[in-house]
Amino acid sequence: MTGYGNPAIICGGAQIRVQCRHLATVVTISGVLDEANAAQAMTETRRFVIAEKPVVLDLTAVESAPDDYLPVLESVDSACAAAGVEWLLVTSPAVAAQIRIGEDGFAVATSVPEALQWLADDVFIRRRMLLPLLHRTA
Repeated sequence: MTGYGNPAIICGGAQIRVQCRHLATVVTISGVLDEANAAQAMTETRRFVIAEKPVVLDLTAVESAPDDYLPVLESVDSACAAAGVEWLLVTSPAVAAQIRIGEDGFAVATSVPEALQWLADDVFIRRRMLLPLLHRTA
């Protein structure tokens, strides 16, 4: 554990930090994520998937190849699907090119602020769709 208030969860060579923000739970993984610690990282990451909030998984500081942590992504994907929440992956453009993106892939952002803005825009659109239903007719 390092620092005050937001201790890191140590999973072998990887560190996991979690922040609960207004729009989403941000899970940041840094260090080396490989076969040796992937199972523990999956378990720790799945703990933070809750039904009320989307998840932003930040892997920009991971020093491993995407093939090494693909099981973690699939685990988060299935946990979020089971909880009925959306999730976004934050990674570098080079890594995003190696991970499947699209209809059957993962939604990818290039930064945590971009991912949070995406979620804010989504909330705004949903609220805007509700406005016509809230007008009174008298």
